[in-house]
Formats: sequence, C-alpha cells, structure tokens
Amino acid sequence: MTDRHEYDDDLFGTEANSDGAGVSDEERVFAALAPVQGRGFAQSWWGQTWLKALEDTALDLQQLKAGRRLARAGSVGAVSVRPGRVTAVVGDRGGAVYRADVLLQQLSEEEWDRFLGMAVERAGHIAALLDREMPPHLVEDAAAAGVELLPGIGDLEPRCACDAWDHCAHTAALCYQLARLLDQDPFVLLLMRGRGERVLLDELQVRSVASASAGTADEEPVDADGVDATEAFAAGSILPPLPATPPVPSAAGPVPSLDTETEPPAGTDVAALEFLGARAAAEAHRMLTDALAPGHELRVPDNELMIHQDAAKLAAGAAEAWIGARLAQGSGRDGDGLAAAALAWEHGGTAGLSVLEDEWTPDADTAARARAAVDAAWDAGERPSLRATRNRWTASDTGTQIRLGRDGRWWPFRENRGRWLPAGPAAHDPAAALSAAAGDE
Repeated sequence: MTDRHEYDDDLFGTEANSDGAGVSDEERVFAALAPVQGRGFAQSWWGQTWLKALEDTALDLQQLKAGRRLARAGSVGAVSVRPGRVTAVVGDRGGAVYRADVLLQQLSEEEWDRFLGMAVERAGHIAALLDREMPPHLVEDAAAAGVELLPGIGDLEPRCACDAWDHCAHTAALCYQLARLLDQDPFVLLLMRGRGERVLLDELQVRSVASASAGTADEEPVDADGVDATEAFAAGSILPPLPATPPVPSAAGPVPSLDTETEPPAGTDVAALEFLGARAAAEAHRMLTDALAPGHELRVPDNELMIHQDAAKLAAGAAEAWIGARLAQGSGRDGDGLAAAALAWEHGGTAGLSVLEDEWTPDADTAARARAAVDAAWDAGERPSLRATRNRWTASDTGTQIRLGRDGRWWPFRENRGRWLPAGPAAHDPAAALSAAAGDE
C-alpha cells in the first residue's frame, strides 16, 4: 500500500482547466468523474474496442469485476494522459489508495508519417476527428497504411503500486474510466499513441498547405458536382484563421439608383423597386445589429409576417402618399385603414396591429381578471364610467378606449372622425393606458 504523497511529482504537475482537462499538449489531466450507475462504460465503438483489449488480455475476470465496481463508485481520481501512458490514483474498497498506470506503445515516426499522409489525402478523416469522432473507415484506412490506432490483445500493459503482475482491480478501474474519456474525445487515444491534439493539427496543416502548393498536372480533375461537405469543412479547420469581423456600419448604405439610360421592362415600377430596396437595406442593417448584440442567441425568432402585417410595417416607414396608396390596395385596405395599421405598428409591432384588427371575447377567467384590474386601477370614486364590450372598454364621454390584448396588456385608443386609432404603446395598468388615450401622458 502506498500513500498519495509518495507518487511521482509529475503525476499532478498539470492543472485541469474549466473543462476538466489540462492544457499541456504533452499531458492532459482530466478531473475525477462522478460515480455512474446503470450504464456501460463505453458508448462509442472505439471505446468498446478499448475495453475489449482489456477484457481479452486480463487473466483474472474477478479483478475486472472489482475494477468495474471501483470505477462505478467514483474511486478513480484525476486521470493523467501522456504519450505511452495513462495514470491515476485509485482508491481501494478498504480505504487504501494506489497509483495505477496502463502503458500503450507509441507509434513510431515512420508510422505517424504514414498516418498523417493518409489523413491529408482524405479531409473527411480530419473532419471526423475535429468532431470528436473516430469512424471505422478512418481506423481501416490507417490499418491499410500499416498503422494500428486502437489497441489489441496484450497491448495494454498494467503497472500498479499494489505489485500485481497482471491487471488488478486498480488498473482495470483506470481502463474502464478511460473508456468514458475516449467516448468524449478520441484525441485522448492519439495522445497515448504519441501526438497531442495541437501538434497533430499543426502537422496536418503544414502538410495540407504543402500538398495544395505542389499541385501537379497529373492530379485528378475536380468533380463537377463539388466535394463532400465534411471534406470541405475539414479543410477549413486547418487553414489560417479568418480576419477579425469588421465593425457594423452606423446606418444602411445607399441603394443604387435604377434611373439609367436603359428603359425598364414593361410593367416594372422603378420607384417601387427603389423604395423596397431601401427598406430591405434598412432591415438588413437592423438584423445584423441585432445578431451581433449580446444575448441574441437567447431570443425567440420572430414569425414570418403575413401580407397585411408586412404592408403595415412598410407603411410605417413610408413618407410618400403614393406608397401608402399602393400598399393599401395590395393589402385590401382603404387609405385610412392602412394609416391606422401603420400607427398600430409603430406603437407595438405585430401585437399592436393584432389589437387594432382583432376583436375577441375573453373567457370567464380572463374577463374576471380584467374586471379586477380595472376596479383596482382607480381610487374609490375616481374610476370613470366604462362600458365593456368583449375585450374593449370604452369611456364614451371622452372618446377614449382601452383594449385588452391577448398577452394581458392594455392598449390606449382615441376616437377620430368615427374611427378608433391607436394612441400609444401598451401598459400593464388600465388607468395608465386610459390616461395615455386621453393625451395626459
């Protein structure tokens, strides 16, 4: 039995990063994994191959069973992976701790040369590795080049401070734990074989650039149908990084003029195209600015606008009268109707437009909550006389109205020549909304 402080200093010489793995390219240290119950240790086929090499080699199956129990109980400490060796401190059921090592032969320089040459020829292999995958065809192609990536019978050599001459419970537990790490990242195996991830990718980049520069006349013609997406993606991963993103312009750029010496095709409305082009540019600028703002990825995307909604949005930014007339005609409204829709859009977008055009009947619970909100909005004796009709509450003597939206907010409206027009944005307080409708806010 050996105490933890007696182990080699280099076992704990690399600190783990926030992902649990050390950042050195010559050594990676993975934090101890939590206990696991009710599942196999290897989910990937290459992790299962690793365990098969262990189980086919060990002479004492009872030690393997004991190792599985220790690994499941979380008795394996931080795992250090280096070229040719994996190491961890493993706790025994009796409370003792031991240093356990498992050795795997490193690939020779000649074998690495063959592997790298094979990988450069098929960029899909690089894409798979970058995606933390080790597909069978990668291993098969490597074997065809004379390089065995995965261990076989007898390739996992155990060393343990408990002085066992074969795989003991401690080295078996370490192997089972390593299978879980291999599931997450096959570069762990490649590091044991002698190459860290960064060194490996740098060598692949150098070879890829050299191969592209050497382009000879006897190269196969490019497939007219293009290349496989995984190969194209992998090639990009080993190229130099892209330059920094340029700053977003302060405003949308000018729209090219369509006023040329060439007559437009019959039926083409040049002025309408220029207007739509300017609006498209402004919308693109808004979307780009929103996309680069913090937290954009957490926002729910907007639904695609319907024709009548899009017309209201376009009209809200149109100054020329002829544009409003064209939009009214296209959306099935009259001029006053489109003006009201544009005003509703300015105050509340799709929600404001829905309150303008959608009259609905609240269910019993919603109606009760609305009445309670109205009763509580004013002090005793100060509440104005309101007549409720479906989702609309009207103060006839003042020509004002508040409408309950389906989201529970109140929208102010004001009567103008027999038509109810939006008078401001929504409010959660019906008294505030009615005050806005009266022009008090």
